[in-house]
Amino acid sequence: MGHKIAVYGASGTTGQFVLAELKKRGHEPQPFGRAQATADNPAALDRALEGAAAVINTAGPFAVTAGPLITAAERAGIPYVDVAAEIEANADTLARGASIPVVPAMAFFGGLADLLVTAAMAGWDHADEAHIAYGLSGWQPTASTLTAGKVSRERRDGQRVRFHDGKLTYHSDTAPVLTWEFSDGTRQVIGEFSMADVVTVPSHLRIPSVTNYMSTEAATGLQTAQTRQEPETFEVDVRVRRATEERRLTASGKDIYAVSAPLAVEATERLLSGRFNVTGAASAGKMFDAPDFLKSLVDVIQTTDCS
Repeated sequence: MGHKIAVYGASGTTGQFVLAELKKRGHEPQPFGRAQATADNPAALDRALEGAAAVINTAGPFAVTAGPLITAAERAGIPYVDVAAEIEANADTLARGASIPVVPAMAFFGGLADLLVTAAMAGWDHADEAHIAYGLSGWQPTASTLTAGKVSRERRDGQRVRFHDGKLTYHSDTAPVLTWEFSDGTRQVIGEFSMADVVTVPSHLRIPSVTNYMSTEAATGLQTAQTRQEPETFEVDVRVRRATEERRLTASGKDIYAVSAPLAVEATERLLSGRFNVTGAASAGKMFDAPDFLKSLVDVIQTTDCS
């Protein structure tokens, strides 16, 4: 039986994909946006959530929208899911208490790698380091992506962020340019290209060092908003190391914005059907059974154990 699911930011690129995914799965989307309810208007947010079984937030900057919408979801007593890629916004969400299930970063950046790292850690209570490399054929950022990134950079005064020695640190030096062996060959990558993973992964896993890498094709494209043409292909290569052991999982597919929709909607369905681990704010790997969740995405994401 389908549910009424509120979708904030429904007119945006990811919002449109989420609406389509909800309809495909037999749910009734309840779309709304800033025209109906701005983040600083609690009464309007309450009206927008009336009758909804859950809410999916696709409207960045999440530094502005996440907190008020989570609070509104708590008043309504319904689960909250968002697709935030903003490092600081996700840290804020995970640090807060919540009376409802709250899952931030349930998207290509953040949620997917967190599920992969969690699955790779099976049977390990800790690891020394996690390396997450994004092999994108390109990146055609939306205007919303660039706006959210700008807000995030301003919060850290333009500095780069790392997660090493169990903490986030900020730096002004130039990121290194390296090479990475993806399954389809060697690519040049930008090292320490930190994404939401530096917050989601260590929020529940004992890994004191989490490092991201981004293909230079994608990093170069992330400069100005572009009209989306041919969707990018991707490979997310996760390597988790403990002493001399290494475990490796990869996920591949097409269109980083489109695949965020099944990630967010699958998470929402699991919250509504009781298939989750904790009440409160938690990242994907802590909230859900990671291997089972990844199996559910087989139609859009191919996961391979390369250990």
